[in-house]
Amino acid sequence: MKCLRALPLLLLVTACSGGGSSSDDGDQAEDPVVQDYPVAFVRRQLSIEDDGSLQADDIYEPGEFFAGAELILKDRATASAAETVITVDIFDGDYDVKDLNTSADGSQLIFAMRAPEIEDADDDEQPTWNIWVYDKETEELTRIIESDLTAEEGQDIAPAFLPDGRIVFSSTRQRRSRALLLDDDKPQFSALTENREEPAFVLHVMEADGTDITQISFNQSHDLNPIVLSDGRILFNRWDNAAGIDKLSLYTVNPDGSDLAVYYGYHSQNTGTEDTEAAFNRPHEMPDGRLLVTLRSPSGLTYGGDLITIDGIVYNEAYSEPEQSGEMVGQASITVGEVTTDDTISPHGTFASAWPFHDGTSRLLVTWSECRIVNEETELLETCPDTLAEDEEVQLADPLYGLWIYDYIAGTQLPIVVVEEGEMISEGVTLEPRTEPTYIPDPIAGVDVDADLVEESVGILDIRSVYDFDGEDIVGIETLADPAQTTADLRPARFLRVSKAVAIPDDDVLDFDGAAFGRNGNQGMREILGYTPIQPDGSVRVKIPADMPLAISIVDADGKRIFDAHNNWLQLQAGEVRSCNGCHTSDSEIPHGRTDMQLDSAWDGAPTSSAPFANTEPALLAEMGETMAQLLARYIGEAELEGDLHFTDLWTDLAVRTKDDEILLSYGDLSTDAPVDSTCLTEWDTNCRIVIHYEQHIQTLWDLSREVLDSTGAVIDDYTCTGCHSPVDAAGATRIPDGQLDLTNSASSVNDAWFTSYSELVVNRSQLELVNGVLTPRLVQEYDDDGNPVYEVDENGELVLDSNGDPIPVMVTVNISSPLASSALESSFFSLFENGGAHQGYLEDAELRLIAEWFDIGAQYYNDPFAAPAD
Repeated sequence: MKCLRALPLLLLVTACSGGGSSSDDGDQAEDPVVQDYPVAFVRRQLSIEDDGSLQADDIYEPGEFFAGAELILKDRATASAAETVITVDIFDGDYDVKDLNTSADGSQLIFAMRAPEIEDADDDEQPTWNIWVYDKETEELTRIIESDLTAEEGQDIAPAFLPDGRIVFSSTRQRRSRALLLDDDKPQFSALTENREEPAFVLHVMEADGTDITQISFNQSHDLNPIVLSDGRILFNRWDNAAGIDKLSLYTVNPDGSDLAVYYGYHSQNTGTEDTEAAFNRPHEMPDGRLLVTLRSPSGLTYGGDLITIDGIVYNEAYSEPEQSGEMVGQASITVGEVTTDDTISPHGTFASAWPFHDGTSRLLVTWSECRIVNEETELLETCPDTLAEDEEVQLADPLYGLWIYDYIAGTQLPIVVVEEGEMISEGVTLEPRTEPTYIPDPIAGVDVDADLVEESVGILDIRSVYDFDGEDIVGIETLADPAQTTADLRPARFLRVSKAVAIPDDDVLDFDGAAFGRNGNQGMREILGYTPIQPDGSVRVKIPADMPLAISIVDADGKRIFDAHNNWLQLQAGEVRSCNGCHTSDSEIPHGRTDMQLDSAWDGAPTSSAPFANTEPALLAEMGETMAQLLARYIGEAELEGDLHFTDLWTDLAVRTKDDEILLSYGDLSTDAPVDSTCLTEWDTNCRIVIHYEQHIQTLWDLSREVLDSTGAVIDDYTCTGCHSPVDAAGATRIPDGQLDLTNSASSVNDAWFTSYSELVVNRSQLELVNGVLTPRLVQEYDDDGNPVYEVDENGELVLDSNGDPIPVMVTVNISSPLASSALESSFFSLFENGGAHQGYLEDAELRLIAEWFDIGAQYYNDPFAAPAD
């Protein structure tokens, strides 16, 4: 039987072996250097479903527990070396082990381990994943967090040593996020991921003794598999899933949580077999700086895929051209023969994990399973055939991952551990010394960062110009910045809106109706932190609260978003100054936040020092290269967010022309409930939030009496929205609502948890007609794509005739698009209230601002789960 094509013959007997411990045959090719390194690996039982099928392994479910694992140490990387189960005395029962890593000197092994299930216990009473460390010299196995109470506060996985001895790991603790919930008068809980399946794993750092646990990442979905690069940064897998974008790519961040940046693969999600979706799983840095990852399906039954290297130093995406076109340049397979990533036949087998040696060779410690199928006639296991007919269906056998040393240049494999059927080696590491990564110390307040910013728990966002799109000036920044050439009303970008994600609890904390999210649950819930004016040159510099997932939007003078929605969560650490040149289009492949790949700025700023910008206030003297926002920060202090959209012309030189008109869109002008705390109406601070609920803040606008009275108090007109947009007139007679738009607070036929007005505004609906006093969906005959009428036919395709022998037309409803489109700016709704519009003057500017921002952040029904009705 030909078990592994393209490998030396001496390996074939071991590769085809059905099980048992490794034989001495494997020592025929022992390497005198490699064999001196101890290796550790996880051997586990395959997880089988109740129906006998293999349980899928889902990267998006990192807290999953697979009982029946053990951690084993070999003192030499050879098949004949003795095995020691170093976790054998820890638990009584089937426990789980994963996420092996080592210290740079090779003396310590660190990993995640979970105790066995407790029979008949609820989920919240089951054991949690904990971080453990094994010292090779002392042979001591210790849980990092000694206190049982502290250890059980969250699920802790994927540890790695930092150069100073601290440990970075992924956890559901969300320690800082939970603390900030108290500031919002909410109970502490670990927020769910954006698909609301389980609590989000995010990055934390702790001391070697388990103390001083600090959250350093603030994603709304998972941050996984952190490793420490040679330059000291932490590289990890981030699941971006805001608005359901569903991307799992590689990011970097400093150990203190600053300088978060996309590193690789955000636009390279489909680099698997036949361009299928594939994840960059379990990254490790190789000695030459490339990344080694297992490229595999995010969820699959083979548990593995191909081995690839990523040149993230030079490239941030896989292909040379946008939208996965051009040549594959950023990554390359290093396996011999064809390896698939999509659970199909993989002629060269599949790899579940890989760990690079740091001895100057091209060898890797891998877990590998050959490709096997089940013979339908004999029900015996066979090696996959060289070729398959296109229509031939085969049943893949369960994987049989053993531990191997794989030389990707020589194309050879040396067996280290062969497993029994029903077992697998899920991962392995070598305990060899390697170069210690560079140490990046945490910044010191008052020395490295502004102590006042740290005290306020804020950072600073500094944007050179929002009109800079990937290094291109899209409007003529210099012209916009010159008051003599451009008045404020001609500048498209007027304010920066900053919003934050709302933490969503699980059912044990709060069981609320899912209809609270509104028409699109992918949008989640959001709070607006405030606004700041955008300066004439498009620059922004403003204080923003630290330690939370943030999104920004560029809005016009009416508060309407003018560019694409921002679907990546930003974060700032206290004292951090985050600078960027400008903006990106949604399909831009310039990596967000990665400064070494940022294009040159399209805006040079002030052309000279100690001189004002052209035709601006002569007292405002700029430094060369400074932006207008940076100049203001230097003169009058760092800007802070405000609840109002408030603009005052600080720039125009009165010797040139008059100042631009002031803008003030304030919630204080509302006649209905404002979506902010009353104290924030008069004094805005970093704890203020704009929290918009449809029933409380939007429906009340439709219900508000808008009668126009004469001098005697008599009603001469009535612009109350529901006066016309309702299915019943003042006399109680049924009618078609004006504009086919019902804005009443009756229960919606789409979802009875919503008001009718909500569904009418955001969901496409049927046109109505009045038939015998009853509102009925209007029906018209259907026509095909060629314009021919469509008639009813039977199962044979023959026309169905009525009693008169005539064909029966197929009738369909006439649909009406929702008046609110993809953004407030593009919606026909708002044009009605503009000058010359049919509803000009019916709504106040502050009311239109409220509707626009509610819609632009997602048109949620509620933006606080604790305000929503119970399920």
